[in-house]
Amino acid sequence: MHPLLAFARSKQSEIIALIRELVECESPSDHPPSVNRFVDLLASKLEASQVRTFPGGRFGRHLRAEFTLPGGRKPREGWILALAHSDTVWPLGTLAQMPFREKSGRLWGPGVLDMKSGIAFFLFALRALRELDIPVERRIVLQVNADEEVGSESSRPVTEATGEHSSAVLVLEPGTGLTGKLKTARKGVGAYTVTVHGRASHAGVDFENGASAVIELARQIERVAGFTNLKRGITVNPGVIAGGTRSNVVAAEAWAEVDMRIARLKDAPALDKKFHSLRPFDKRCSIEVTGGLNRPPMERTPAIGKLFEIARGCAAELGVKLEESSTGGGSDGNFTAALGVPTLDGLGGVGEGAHAVNESILINRIADRTALLAMLLSRL
Repeated sequence: MHPLLAFARSKQSEIIALIRELVECESPSDHPPSVNRFVDLLASKLEASQVRTFPGGRFGRHLRAEFTLPGGRKPREGWILALAHSDTVWPLGTLAQMPFREKSGRLWGPGVLDMKSGIAFFLFALRALRELDIPVERRIVLQVNADEEVGSESSRPVTEATGEHSSAVLVLEPGTGLTGKLKTARKGVGAYTVTVHGRASHAGVDFENGASAVIELARQIERVAGFTNLKRGITVNPGVIAGGTRSNVVAAEAWAEVDMRIARLKDAPALDKKFHSLRPFDKRCSIEVTGGLNRPPMERTPAIGKLFEIARGCAAELGVKLEESSTGGGSDGNFTAALGVPTLDGLGGVGEGAHAVNESILINRIADRTALLAMLLSRL
């Protein structure tokens, strides 16, 4: 058995205990005190040479830690950046309905897959390298963002600044499916709000003088949905609509919140032009469009492909067949990949149910995932 895999297996009960501690420290994106409490807990677990936190504006604090590992010589230029996030989609108090538990070969609980297990794997990968005295030729930096689940509004500049100095980025998000495929491509994510301004009137007494924003929006939604182009990996989803005040009033205003995803950055300008070219069917109405692309796509480049091949070779040494995948969801790895930095995503937990009540990870994949991270840190 490979020494790193043997180490991870010998520490599995400790890894599970750490995962439990992280999961039971709830950290919803919209509750900064809870996120900050999680950040403080995590900082207390780090054997780092330097730990800093950064203000997150209306969100919790972001954490950045540097690690000194065995090497015996001056580190090579360009550090390895491990990216994670502290926030979860689960409201405070979810543990009462979804307690952390070990059952049916899995660990269950809010945030266990997305993505607190990945953080625990990384910390024990570092511990394995130290205790086995395995040389690491680059400095290691861990960045844990507090607002990834809500768009990375305040952490993006920090991620991009750190990413610019990185030789490679390892993202501790969960793998794809129950085989734990790594992610070598992710779609870019955007959000638009389409607002229609009409003219209010009494629906019974003065119907003809009204210009319904609701009816106009309904027509525009069909047009917007037509921007989807599955062959090019473009999806446009009007997901939330609202408008009007009362059923007996011709609506003066209505709006739709629209999610859009693109596989290629070059498709963003044309799609943006389509949104801003919307014109009303009813000339008495006007249309206002705001928003745009907020997370560029992670496109599979030759450098990302090379990084995956290194990971696949490491996994083979551990007796694991590793595959790659693409996904429509975004992560903070999108930002570093867009900078041209080789980025490999999905190195965290193997399981299912992210953002769902069946969120869980496979216990029998804890050791090999931890060992794989340690191997990558020593090989890059």
